Amino acid sequence: MDNSNIYQKAKQDLLEVGKKYNISEDKLEEFLVPDKVLEVKLPLNLGSEIIVFKGYRIQHNNKLGPYKGGLRFHPQVSRDETMALSLWMSLKAAVAGIPFGGAKGGVTVDPKVLTEKQLEELSREYVRKVFDILGPDKDIPAPDINTNPKIIDWMVDEYVKLSQKATHSAGSGQDVKSQKSQPYAAFTGKKAHGLSARIESTGFGGVIVLEKLIEKLNLNPKELQVAVMGFGNVGYHFADFASKKGYKIVAVSDSKGGIVKKNKDKFIPLDIPLVNECKQEKGSLAGCYCAGGVCDTRGGQMITNEELLELPVDILVPAALENVINENNMQNIKAKIIIEMANGPVSPKAYHYLVNKGVIIVSDILANSGGIVGSYLEWEQNFKNMKFSQKEALAKIQSILEKSFDNVWNLAKKNKTNLVEASYLLALEKLIK
Repeated sequence: MDNSNIYQKAKQDLLEVGKKYNISEDKLEEFLVPDKVLEVKLPLNLGSEIIVFKGYRIQHNNKLGPYKGGLRFHPQVSRDETMALSLWMSLKAAVAGIPFGGAKGGVTVDPKVLTEKQLEELSREYVRKVFDILGPDKDIPAPDINTNPKIIDWMVDEYVKLSQKATHSAGSGQDVKSQKSQPYAAFTGKKAHGLSARIESTGFGGVIVLEKLIEKLNLNPKELQVAVMGFGNVGYHFADFASKKGYKIVAVSDSKGGIVKKNKDKFIPLDIPLVNECKQEKGSLAGCYCAGGVCDTRGGQMITNEELLELPVDILVPAALENVINENNMQNIKAKIIIEMANGPVSPKAYHYLVNKGVIIVSDILANSGGIVGSYLEWEQNFKNMKFSQKEALAKIQSILEKSFDNVWNLAKKNKTNLVEASYLLALEKLIK
């Protein structure tokens, strides 16, 4: 995964929209530069030696509210990648109409080589190094690649300890209720004090956006075939909710490849809950040819991720990595609709080529914004010391994203443009004035 120019891609997308719609170039250039770039050293004792890891927290823009964004542990975490992701978070919050700004963080580390104890110490050390810029009304991290509720709970525990120490030192007069609830609002994606629907919120939100699009296009979900690249948390929940809405999920993939099942030349819809159960048991999708309540190899076929992208389906859902649809494969894309559930899965060249061909692309800053909406609900319930049920949370996410989609759709119609451009334009209208 080459992220060396991911920030330049993000800038290029926005500068093109700005030029087309006469947005002040000076104001846009100023907006593109992050408010703060924090790089920290994270020494970790590995027993035989002390290794110093590099950590980042980039606060892009807080015009609409406190900074908000995920925190990833990955060997390829870089300043450039984190800057791009923080920019996208600013745009996502604006499109969703959520009172958050954009931020992103990460540690350049392969967490798989650490023991659980070492991983916990690294997580706590990160919080100690960036504590001063975090807070429920300042900057609110969340899980991302290779981080999870357990890691976030370690971070919250460290944050609460440091908060109590700081409050005691300052002799703060905060009321007891505030002290109990507000520190937990400094992070989202927690297991303790978390939102019951947080884990499925991104995938669920993507399906809500898809449903609105299909309704506008007057299509029948039951006649549409879908391929999902990436069967992690986002891809699985997208596939699961979409299949329950009647869409035919005919191919899914993970990092090792994808699966399809055919009868003669026709795809057989996969049984997504069974496929997921099989993957959890086997560790990968290989051999998980589950359809109609049965898992067997008859008609089953392993395909590469590249082959999945080029399948003759109606809807393609890249839900894994950046730039997977690019100038090398754009001419082979057969889907008429692309729902961007990953960050930046379509390169600028491929985007222009596909849009000119009539492909409808729903931008990541709209399609996968269910996550930031779920984070907002978790933050709100911590701040107000209350609790949403799963049903209430999903209903609120649906309501917010349906409104967001309508705003983007109407702006696209007004300006006679596509949904990607309209998403950027809507965000910039809120962020640059």
